[in-house]
Amino acid sequence: MQTVTLGKSGLVVPRNGFGALPIQRISDEAAVRLVRRALDGGMYYFDTARFYTDSEAKLGMALEGRRAEVIISTKTGATTADGFWRDLETSLRELRTDYVDLYQFHNPAFCPLPGDGSGLYEAMQEAVRQGKVRHVGITNHRQKVALQAIESGLYETMQYPFSYLASEADHDIVRRTLEAGMGFICMKGLSGGLITHSAAAYAWLAQYDVAPIWGIQKESELDEWLSYQDNPPALDDSLMAVIDNDRRQLGGDFCRGCGYCEPCTVGIQIHDCNRMSLFLQRAPHSVYVTDEWAAAMARIDDCVDCGLCKTRCPYSLDIPVLLRRNKADFDAVWQSRG
Repeated sequence: MQTVTLGKSGLVVPRNGFGALPIQRISDEAAVRLVRRALDGGMYYFDTARFYTDSEAKLGMALEGRRAEVIISTKTGATTADGFWRDLETSLRELRTDYVDLYQFHNPAFCPLPGDGSGLYEAMQEAVRQGKVRHVGITNHRQKVALQAIESGLYETMQYPFSYLASEADHDIVRRTLEAGMGFICMKGLSGGLITHSAAAYAWLAQYDVAPIWGIQKESELDEWLSYQDNPPALDDSLMAVIDNDRRQLGGDFCRGCGYCEPCTVGIQIHDCNRMSLFLQRAPHSVYVTDEWAAAMARIDDCVDCGLCKTRCPYSLDIPVLLRRNKADFDAVWQSRG
């Protein structure tokens, strides 16, 4: 099994981390079965968040009695010290544990620092003193905030999007993180579902001293990732051809599906609708050219250009313009269906 040490935290995790966001979409029974199968297969690092509805509770059910075998990271999106403590106590209760291996500030709009007036970093330090948190990390989609966290020297890990579609600025974040002695946890290794070749994604990331977490919802997905535990794919010419083709198709501005733009004031499913053009290129039309998707795409006509989604986007995308472009592509396919 290939492993990565998360910088100065000293935590050693597999290159196949279990991203637990998707298990909020399945039943308790299915989630427990999936998580236990993952652990039995050697996938012992689990990443969740207070924001992921019942994901923590499902992990708690699945991992009860096996706490010593696993590394658990979770996150708080709190903006005040009181909110921090509410989130932490709730997470500990839901996860059925008295400590979190890695506690992360979840995509904050600013980098929490001592004395900044929020009280967040001071609360995190107190949680460490109390033994409720073992290691301190931060997650972000914003390059500016990520750089501030790196330069502060106060964080042991950085969780940030990274895949073979990454920009030069993203590569710079990885380089700086590792140079600072921080562990780099890679989210969106499949670029929000736009990358469909898991072996190519795994092999490309294996070039770097980073720890990917993969969002897993189905047993078939789990089987695929577990198969790489003892037989990791090599970055050969055939996989590079896949990567090069994806880069040609997906280059430029595109929605990563992070969802931070939502909710929309008029109910548009922004993070799905804003990737429709790419979905139509990369999946059978029968999956997306349906009455349900037609209704969802039609909501784009209700956009009032309030601009709220643009202010929330960590990638500074002109979301209304991209939405209309995606709708035009969908309408062309919809009108031509046989």
